[in-house]
Amino acid sequence: MSDNKAFLDHINEGYKTKGDFLTMGAAIHNGETITDAHVKIPLKTLNRHGLIAGATGTGKTKTLQVIAENLSEQGIPVLLMDIKGDLSGIAAASPGHPKIDERHEKIGIPFDAKEFPVEILSLSDQDGVRLRATVSEFGPVLLSRILDVTTTQAGIISIIFKYCDDNKLPLLDLKDLKKVLQFATQEGKKELEKDYGRISTASTGAILRKIVELEQQGADLFFGEKSFEVQDLCRIDENGRGIINIIRLTDIQDKPKLFSTFMLSLLAEIYSTFPEQGDSGRPELIIFLDEAHLIFKEASNALMGQIESIVKLIRSKGVGLYFVTQNPTDVPDGILSQLGLKVQHALRAFTAKDRKAIKLTAENYPISEYYDTKEILTSLGIGEALISALDEKGRPTPLAATMLRAPMSRMDILNDDELKKLLKKSKLISKYNEEIDRESAYELLNKKIEKAEAEEAKAAAKKEREKLDRGSSRSGSKSRRTSTTEKAIIKVLTSATFIRGALGILNKLLK
Repeated sequence: MSDNKAFLDHINEGYKTKGDFLTMGAAIHNGETITDAHVKIPLKTLNRHGLIAGATGTGKTKTLQVIAENLSEQGIPVLLMDIKGDLSGIAAASPGHPKIDERHEKIGIPFDAKEFPVEILSLSDQDGVRLRATVSEFGPVLLSRILDVTTTQAGIISIIFKYCDDNKLPLLDLKDLKKVLQFATQEGKKELEKDYGRISTASTGAILRKIVELEQQGADLFFGEKSFEVQDLCRIDENGRGIINIIRLTDIQDKPKLFSTFMLSLLAEIYSTFPEQGDSGRPELIIFLDEAHLIFKEASNALMGQIESIVKLIRSKGVGLYFVTQNPTDVPDGILSQLGLKVQHALRAFTAKDRKAIKLTAENYPISEYYDTKEILTSLGIGEALISALDEKGRPTPLAATMLRAPMSRMDILNDDELKKLLKKSKLISKYNEEIDRESAYELLNKKIEKAEAEEAKAAAKKEREKLDRGSSRSGSKSRRTSTTEKAIIKVLTSATFIRGALGILNKLLK
């Protein structure tokens, strides 16, 4: 008992906080949940990013749900990436269960079933608020990194953006970008060469192929208007709770390029538009990236560098990023080193590779006198996790194997009728779901080409007419010359001198 008392004091001292906090659960010691040994995360440090990891079926999604609910209650908006399609139940209250009550009794906090304010978003044709961005908003540098082009090709993309800026040609969707690239080496070749230098057909062809590859993953639905305003992710409901925004991504699991494109554009837009937060004591927005390995899958070195830079800088805007994945090794080391909160569910040691991953994972956690980290990583039950966080002064908290609290909302999805009712209440669908295709680079260049072709045809017709006129003039001159000669001959033939001479010759012949 004295050992448990010492452990309780160790946890309570290590997780003591003066400001607002989230309660994750109660710490476990020697296989027993120590009631009131609460593991608390200060709101102040939640913009330091985090990781939720663990094998399939260990409770990662429920942990994400618990954190999102508690953030919402504290008036902090949340953005969730719903890859598996199992998060919509946050909009409905939990039906409760005796096992949930038993769990909360062990933890030492009451269970209160609640529903939370939810906004459903979509990147595709699925129901929900449509998320879009224009090509112009990406800019040439970010777009080049997404397309993974060469330095020369990136230079051409910069020229294309400059030409469009100079000539007031809006780049809204991929159709616009493709049209300008084609124009640069065809009808507008001389015009662009004069002001911006020669553009290689081979290079524009390679860029076009990269764009087609992106289109095949559904990016044509993402690029366009009306562009989503990221400030709409930071809404609070009438009861002071943060809106939980859920992006339905069940249909893009096999489209990592589209997912990473969207995520990078979203983070870049948030970083460029959100004001500096400073040391405010609470985050402005928390983003959970479920199946985080999809962001890094097939990402080029340039793209990885861009993501790492944004992760390092975006916390100054009051934004926290939480990566949810099966194994911490799915997240690059440069990003993993930036994470303040780590919630590690059980890992499985079926292979030599698994055992190596467990050893590496254990080394990422503080040394504890109460736990053998490598051993406990494989013995945690469902709904239990190793937690290491930062206290209010930015110091690592004691390592705690934790019995996690249960979600207050439903641990299941909404049915079709419930989803329709939720979408009907949305204040953003009417704002963003109207598809706009205003006059942009594609239409303006087509008009320019048609005008040039009409002028060229007019000039060719004028030239042909002048040619015909010159031919007619020469024909008229020849006719006039012929008429004059005939008159002269007739005059000679009818003259008295010619007639007398002709008669004299005739008389001589008759004699």
